[in-house]
Amino acid sequence: MTSAPPLRPRSGASVAANSSENFFLYVEGPLDAEILRSWARRFSPHLARSLQSRFVILGGRRPARAVEHIRAENKAGRPGRGLIVLDRDHHSGSPPTGLAESSLEVFTWSRRHIESYVLVRSAMSRLLDSDIDTARFGRLMDDHLSFLHDEEACRQVDAKRLLGRHGPFARETGGVVSSAAIARIMRVDEFHDDVKELYRRIEVALGLAMPKLEVVRRGSRS
Repeated sequence: MTSAPPLRPRSGASVAANSSENFFLYVEGPLDAEILRSWARRFSPHLARSLQSRFVILGGRRPARAVEHIRAENKAGRPGRGLIVLDRDHHSGSPPTGLAESSLEVFTWSRRHIESYVLVRSAMSRLLDSDIDTARFGRLMDDHLSFLHDEEACRQVDAKRLLGRHGPFARETGGVVSSAAIARIMRVDEFHDDVKELYRRIEVALGLAMPKLEVVRRGSRS
């Protein structure tokens, strides 16, 4: 079995040694990076520019590779920080064990896959536009996405299958609908709270926003 290739920032660009600038966003695959770039351009153009050179592809749900990468950066005199973005898949959603690295944080989607967050009826309707008539679009949604009002159902659905190259949406729309295409056309008001929370955490890590202050309310003395 061949060993995995070394991890590098997706763009190949160099980053400064300052820990706030030497920040990496670790994602499972190229599609994850493409979706996150599209959302970032909507969320904040400035953030999107700041993220451009910071994606590192793990090649699957392999958070241990992020540990290897950040330790290599530290050893090379480029101390940095990283945020690992993982699909929940069939796991409980709790952070993976064995990542004892203070410079790394883990963000796990509460839904099963990142693709679950592009299952947005209004965005899909805009994407299809004149490619499909209203009645057929309604039937397509009713057949496959009638559960969108139910968050628990959205958490469990296999969005990778629904939106994959051989899935029902690709088949019935001639390949027009894909997770990447929907992400490109989504608006911020269509973002799930999980998506917004991820970008807020990235902004804090990059020094573009201040962390939220937790207010501790003390009980009144008797």
